[in-house]
Amino acid sequence: MLGKISQIAALQGELDAAHARIEELEDVARDAVIRDRVTGVLLLSAFRETAERELARAKRSGNAVSVLMVDVDGFRALNGTHGSATGDTALRGVAARLRDVVRTTDVIGRSGADELVVLLPDTDIESARTCATRLVEVLESGEIVGAGHVTVSAGVAQWTPGQTVDRLLIAAAGGVDRARAAGGARVASADDTRDAQETARRDAHDDVIGALAMALLERDRYTGEHSESVVNMSRRVAVSLGLQDDEVERIGAAALLHDIGKVAIPDEVLNKPAALDEAEWVLMREHPVIGERILRAIPGMGGVARLVRHEHERFDGGGYPDRLRGDLIPLGSRIILACDAYHAMTSDRPYRDAQPHRVAIRELARCAGTQFDPRVTETLIGHLHLMSQQGVLMR
Repeated sequence: MLGKISQIAALQGELDAAHARIEELEDVARDAVIRDRVTGVLLLSAFRETAERELARAKRSGNAVSVLMVDVDGFRALNGTHGSATGDTALRGVAARLRDVVRTTDVIGRSGADELVVLLPDTDIESARTCATRLVEVLESGEIVGAGHVTVSAGVAQWTPGQTVDRLLIAAAGGVDRARAAGGARVASADDTRDAQETARRDAHDDVIGALAMALLERDRYTGEHSESVVNMSRRVAVSLGLQDDEVERIGAAALLHDIGKVAIPDEVLNKPAALDEAEWVLMREHPVIGERILRAIPGMGGVARLVRHEHERFDGGGYPDRLRGDLIPLGSRIILACDAYHAMTSDRPYRDAQPHRVAIRELARCAGTQFDPRVTETLIGHLHLMSQQGVLMR
């Protein structure tokens, strides 16, 4: 009798396990129908159904509902240059960061090849704008592993009674278009009245960059003039590598301000007419970190600050301040390092004379793969060779 009971219990256990497995497979099948394979968020049809239920609830309660839509800047070029796998990595990374900035009650969907959309219950448009701004800032402050520096244009819209889900999405898309037209990496709404304020903000932003560059020039004329020369080379190399306009501008700003941290270095170290000793080098190696702190205090400069922090990292991992290696170093930082080194080698300094162009080129080639990114070095040398043929380089 006991044996039969034991047998029944065992069969019941197997039956329960089979039911659990069936439910698990049904969940997987259901997710395959309603969730995007790349990002794991809802497909548009499932998102729309959820949104319709939420709008019906808001109609009864009178609560606000908003939508946030994000479009990956330069997504088509990213796919074309690096392949669809990199594009998928970028979108997956944006979705992950989006989950971090929204609430668990918010609903995320994929509304297009390079678009994600979020339904924000009990949220007005200003709160939606704040949420979108956080996403823009998070993306600005770092890179997505495998995709590099990714930015988004974001649009926000608030539901009005009688408006359908599709009309609400169209309104949010209008905000995306406005944000993209203004240069990307920003938030807007279709009926935004902030254009004048945004223009004023960008002008003020440019004025701050100009003021910092002037302060660097006044602090040390060589450093200031050196930075201006590095800008031109860095921008040309970035363009030759196929980077998008907004990234070229970011690299140009970082090249202009890459030595801004030197304003905190004492004159006796900065202008020493001899090689620095070890204690002085410890102090000098702090200037990228100081530069990053200065720039992060300026709204919207997080991406530039990151490039400045890592401008002295070596491709082999032997640089500073974080000993990053290879592709973990932001590409803009790798570009600035090589251009910075060439200009420093071909300029007179208090403790040595300038080296000839041909010697500096040999040194760049020798250090490709150790100090410098080989691809960046090759591109820079090609640019310098062209300049030499045109008679621009006199040494």
